[in-house]
Amino acid sequence: MNRRNFLKTFCKGAAAATLAGFYTNPLFAADNKNQKSKPPNIVVIFADDLGYGDLGCFGHPTISTPNLDRMAAEGMKFSQFYSAAPVCTPSRAALLTGRLPIRNGMCSDRRRVLFPNSAGGLPETEVTIASALKTAGYATCCIGKWHLGHLPKFLPTRRGFDHYFGIPYSNDMKPTPLMSNEETIEEPADQTTLTRRYTEQALKFIQKNKYKHFFLYFPHTFPHVPLFASDSFKNKSLRGLFGDVVEELDWSVGKILHTLRQNNLAENTLVFFTSDNGPWLIMNLNGGSAGLLRGGKGSTWEGGMREPCIAWWPGKIKPNTTNPALASTMDIFATCLEIAGVPVPKDRIIDGVNLLPALLGTGPDPRNIMFFYRGTRLMAVRKGPWKAHFITQAGYREKPKEHDPPLLFNLEYDPSEKFNVADKNSKVIDDIRRTVERHKKNLKTPKSQLELLIKDD
Repeated sequence: MNRRNFLKTFCKGAAAATLAGFYTNPLFAADNKNQKSKPPNIVVIFADDLGYGDLGCFGHPTISTPNLDRMAAEGMKFSQFYSAAPVCTPSRAALLTGRLPIRNGMCSDRRRVLFPNSAGGLPETEVTIASALKTAGYATCCIGKWHLGHLPKFLPTRRGFDHYFGIPYSNDMKPTPLMSNEETIEEPADQTTLTRRYTEQALKFIQKNKYKHFFLYFPHTFPHVPLFASDSFKNKSLRGLFGDVVEELDWSVGKILHTLRQNNLAENTLVFFTSDNGPWLIMNLNGGSAGLLRGGKGSTWEGGMREPCIAWWPGKIKPNTTNPALASTMDIFATCLEIAGVPVPKDRIIDGVNLLPALLGTGPDPRNIMFFYRGTRLMAVRKGPWKAHFITQAGYREKPKEHDPPLLFNLEYDPSEKFNVADKNSKVIDDIRRTVERHKKNLKTPKSQLELLIKDD
């Protein structure tokens, strides 16, 4: 089936499914204006390089995050929540498509992320959360760091988003343009004002669409280095500049949640807060903390891919809950489509699973396996409490090291991955090896988008 016919069939099926379940699905709530019922709104807030231990509600002793702490108290913390990659570009592709980056070419062993001289981006054939939700009538907006292709054909406005405001890649790359839709409005971007201006744009989008149903994807620029905080937050945190930056992000989350409450949207809005990968440890005090976890950004140790995650949906999610269920950013795709009444595409493998049973306490944990890729190399596999490392690499400065037998850790006993118990659990290792074999049978690896370069004139 070609792309045009697929999208026609996909949209037709999505519309039919949405209409069929519109008035019977208990997740569709009426607002206080006595309007017709509408599907829930969805907000995904995605920090950049925020570590597992960088929030007050996840144990940081000196970074003050009262709004995120309140969000956790009113919602659910996931204590075993993973990104699909330890660096920016592939992790963002995975979140928006629900697929491992190796399936759509959004990873590489030579270039870890996209750069300003990259010619590639998220392929047109991929279905994003935004493009899927638009088939159900959602207003869609992306605000912040995109990093899935900066050329016009790859921008958010070509991947299902009605509006885009932000910078197209990491803030340490030059040039650093601030864009509105497909137009550069400032270059270089004034990074001291980015968090504030992003937040202002997000609030405008919510206000504009409060009588509709909307999807807001809000990938922050920070706390990726270089770090910038506005005058209102600079030199305020006990943790220094890194703390200033995180505390301004916390302020931004507070403004989003306050606006939802103020407009009587809170009980009909699911909000996720998480991060793209672990802390950039080689940046020393300008990098964050993985708490008790080993490693950080660039590695497939727990600190590189286990992230803080908070889910908030008043009246639906039981407040002040800590959920140890295994979950991933890829699961946000399937969850969003489920609550919108949009069918998950059947013509491709979707690695994400529906998190609603875990969120609402209505069923068993939806996930039991997690694959840990660094580029195109399968480094580790988690199955239940067990994690087997076939290859380890601490980050950018260490060469990869292969292990046969693999290192094995029981993460429920040993989340810091200190005690290798492979010699006592050969049957566990054999079971994980069989899981890897099944996984690779269904794995087709397309050409890497990250290795395509813009040719010089």
